[in-house]
Amino acid sequence: MKRDQPIYDVIISGAGPVGLFLACELALAKSRVLILEKSENLQSPFKQLPFGVRGLSASSIEALYRRGLLDELEIHKRLKNPHANSVQQGPLRQVGHFAGIPFHEGNIDTSKWKHRLESSTETNLISEMQEMETILTRRAEALGVEIKRGLPLTSFQQTDERVTVQSGDQTFQGQWLVGCDGARSVVRKSGGFEFAGTEPEFTGYSTKVDIADPEKLNPGRNLTERGMYLQSQPGFIVIQDFDAGEFHSSERTITREHVQEVLRRISNTDVTITALHFATTWTDRARQATSYRNGRVLLAGDAAHIHSPLGGQGLNLGLGDAMNLGWKLAATIHKKAPEGLLDSYYTERHPIGAQVLDWSRAQVMIMKPNPQARALNSIIRDLMETTDVSTYMAARVWGIFTHYDLGDSHPLVGYSVPNFEFEDGRRIGELMQYGQGILLDFNTNSSLKTLAKEYGDQVKYVSGRAKEQLGLSTMLIRPDGIIAWASDKEPDEQSIRQAASIWFTQFIS
Repeated sequence: MKRDQPIYDVIISGAGPVGLFLACELALAKSRVLILEKSENLQSPFKQLPFGVRGLSASSIEALYRRGLLDELEIHKRLKNPHANSVQQGPLRQVGHFAGIPFHEGNIDTSKWKHRLESSTETNLISEMQEMETILTRRAEALGVEIKRGLPLTSFQQTDERVTVQSGDQTFQGQWLVGCDGARSVVRKSGGFEFAGTEPEFTGYSTKVDIADPEKLNPGRNLTERGMYLQSQPGFIVIQDFDAGEFHSSERTITREHVQEVLRRISNTDVTITALHFATTWTDRARQATSYRNGRVLLAGDAAHIHSPLGGQGLNLGLGDAMNLGWKLAATIHKKAPEGLLDSYYTERHPIGAQVLDWSRAQVMIMKPNPQARALNSIIRDLMETTDVSTYMAARVWGIFTHYDLGDSHPLVGYSVPNFEFEDGRRIGELMQYGQGILLDFNTNSSLKTLAKEYGDQVKYVSGRAKEQLGLSTMLIRPDGIIAWASDKEPDEQSIRQAASIWFTQFIS
């Protein structure tokens, strides 16, 4: 390593949305960040519509909104639901699915989500991987993040004080290393992390093809006696072949003839593919790291957990990791972290990841081509037409129920803060763009303003009456938008200090 080469606060392996969003969070907190990315550029057919389409959940939308990034998304403004039949409108409009079984807008009773206000952001939006990466790259670079493309992390060594990273013949040093390098993470494999879970039931294919007789295939998602195929747009075909992941694991070349054979067998037609433009395979293998940290090395996103893309929750799970980890790691770097703060990344995010993996496994089980699965599928399909089940499914898919157990009995603690709108037009989410915690005081108590100053720039004091206050008087909000403490009564300053001591370091100038 050259003597004048900098020592970064954090080196991130992987410039996908998770790595980029984490870099933005760290840089927002004045940390020096380097991203190493193996790909030369952002362009990829699988990051664009329709294969690159991703449904952003409520928690991801809130995270982007709170950092001033939501307005930069454009695709959702012209594309509400790319998999829904274009003739569906109003209450029949499909807004999501569970194992291919749709739930419709008209069956969802949002009044049951009592803490979502009129001023709340959308519950779900459509984006694509390339759009997300473009927006996050622009923000990261504006915040001073260095991104080196075409330089994959090949190995690393860590000591008690720093991590030395190799990329080919180049060497970089940082205080911390975070693996955001996907399902085949080099950081995870080299870092001594156990990756526990279940083996696949199927090989999935995502393809762009020319078809001589497309009328032989039904549009949309089709469960058959042999698997599933989806025709979202003419020539864009997704297939699930329940071969226990054998073809994907074999790493054989994907040929036109092979895709045609699989599609014919699954669809029970003699459809003819005349050209294969591109294809990739994937599986429903579901695995999760048993720890997200080993010394100065951490994991986030697909490096920490993999599962079937059914339901599209992988991106949202990874963005949640980044939002949770960023401020905690930055506080640790700048010596503003109370004891155990960084450890809470694992204790909070690992259970959320485990829930998503089980959600994915459950979908696979009722899509299997056997009589038992078809019977269960039929029952769930009937239940999905009820308001209670559709509302529950939507809440799970869109992250409405995301909650951390923070050991407080108040019903709002551990949940995302509602987007309170003040009488002067301000909204709480718009006041979080700089990544600070917030002491929110609806009653303009001057002593609370003094209390907030004890934590320097870590906690911002915000006061004022809101249009809807949900019976609250005061709350402490973490930088990631999670409510750390709340009170319906006249605030007890000692209780606030006790709660704040878990997340922030007291500092009196």
